[in-house]
Amino acid sequence: MKKIKKIIIGTNNEGKYREICDLLPSNIKKYSPKQFGISSPEETGKSFKKNAFIKAAYFSKKTNLICLSDDSGIAIDLLKGEPGIYSSRWSGEKNNFNLAIKKIYKKMKNLKKDWKKNNAAKFICCMVLFWPNGKSYAGQGIIKGKISNKKKGKNGFGYDPIFIPEGYKETFGEMKPKLKMSIDHRSKAFFKIKKYFL
Repeated sequence: MKKIKKIIIGTNNEGKYREICDLLPSNIKKYSPKQFGISSPEETGKSFKKNAFIKAAYFSKKTNLICLSDDSGIAIDLLKGEPGIYSSRWSGEKNNFNLAIKKIYKKMKNLKKDWKKNNAAKFICCMVLFWPNGKSYAGQGIIKGKISNKKKGKNGFGYDPIFIPEGYKETFGEMKPKLKMSIDHRSKAFFKIKKYFL
């Protein structure tokens, strides 16, 4: 198996780009779609895996580089798994996650006034590696937890300030990035594909 020397990370989300870069070995040359002026494709898949595949194939074919892409989101039990694959779309055109978080709280409260006892949730991430010759490989990671009753912490991005992972008292937004990255859904998904990089 040939080790990967350079890669395009298939996302225009800066927080996600940073986190994926931090998971990869430092000696790998990393590119972002911004360097090529490529905007993201439309995510028409019905699963995290399909959307990750759409992005990985798209950026790989546009640049002729191996692409690592992920699709991830938060699934809340009370909301029957919403926002799920639509997690980033809930933040609107401007990626305003404050809006998305307000939407979550509002929906949970409408369903159950005292939703704090029904706050189970999980973060899901699917990563896809795609080679220009069409070969691909996928890995998925899940971390269970609950929704915090209010936003806490300035670290991370997206829904991190309202997610408390199982076995911890802090939200992802309050955790030191190193700790978060050692336990989160993205690192679990990466663990399944990291043999291509070592």
